[in-house]
Amino acid sequence: QVQLVESGGGLVQPGGSLRLSCAASGFTFSLFSMSWYRQAPGKERELVATITTGDLTNYKDAVEGRFAISRDNEKNMVYLQMNSLKTKDAAVYFCNANQIRAYRPPIDYWGQGTQITVSA
Repeated sequence: QVQLVESGGGLVQPGGSLRLSCAASGFTFSLFSMSWYRQAPGKERELVATITTGDLTNYKDAVEGRFAISRDNEKNMVYLQMNSLKTKDAAVYFCNANQIRAYRPPIDYWGQGTQITVSA
């Protein structure tokens, strides 16, 4: 059974930091690109950061330099370190596992999400 379980969300003041964790199970973690998405109320879900199977990273412009994604293939974990948080970072953050396959539809797994609130 595939599971992605996020943790680490909560309330933080502007300028503060949080570290999100995502525990993966039920699939071969090292063969999947891992991403964090977020969705604020009334807005579409957006990609925040991705780390590939080869540890290449990519970030949404708005979080570049403030957020850092990392993975631990030994522990089947992916992390998102979020620094200098802004009110506009507030959203539900989702962990995603993705695998692109030749001649077949891609595989996408999702976690249930964790709420980040940024407020004084």
